Amino acid sequence: MFFSKKLKKIKQIKHCFFSRKNGFSKSIYKSLNCGKGSRDSKKNIAKNLNYVAKYMAIEKTKLVLMHQTHSNKVVEIKKNNYKKKIIADAMITKMKGVALSVLTADCVPIIIYDPQTNIVGCIHAGWKGAFSDIIYKTIKKIKKINVNNKIYASVGPCIGEKNYEVDNNFYKKFLIKSRKNKVYFSYKNKTKKLFNLRKFVTDKLLKLNVRVDQINRDTFAEKSNFFSYRRSCKLKQKDYGRCISTVRLL
Repeated sequence: MFFSKKLKKIKQIKHCFFSRKNGFSKSIYKSLNCGKGSRDSKKNIAKNLNYVAKYMAIEKTKLVLMHQTHSNKVVEIKKNNYKKKIIADAMITKMKGVALSVLTADCVPIIIYDPQTNIVGCIHAGWKGAFSDIIYKTIKKIKKINVNNKIYASVGPCIGEKNYEVDNNFYKKFLIKSRKNKVYFSYKNKTKKLFNLRKFVTDKLLKLNVRVDQINRDTFAEKSNFFSYRRSCKLKQKDYGRCISTVRLL
């Protein structure tokens, strides 16, 4: 379990970036795999989600998950939709008694809190979502409610730059959008670059005047702590588990 130092001090919320430990799954999913989209045993995933709900001190039905598609779609969770299938990559809520959750395996989980409006949120920020402005859209949705917000965000564990190898086509895509994006890449060899996803995401938050702190952990490098899509591909595993990060209002 990992916690934001800033968010931990705020008594109005409870949050956690869960590691892959303390769960019930076996083999490549060992042990706290919360990915309903994985091929893990449904029974074990249910037990894992029960464990998370219990830790967050809510009923399992109030642990709200998204069907994530690397989009820029943001949904506000209310009493009329929290039980429905949420197709989105970010959620915000003013509702007490529910915990918003994001699943990751190298992408960035971001937990958000706005003390002015007492809104919590979570974002699933892979390169696609971040590239298509999921962060901007989430913050904009909060600021629509109150323009003078002092929003806090914690950028959770994600793949580190030294392990995020990309090809030149990927690099060019970012440069076409803006030459300034060059700063997020370092040179590996003639055909490969290394991409700093954490910095890319963090800078987007900072440009929106969000107060940011980091859980600076590399999901690819820390095999015992995190699931990693890239590591699983490299090891030629057929599937991979997902870590969960969650937040709720008290």
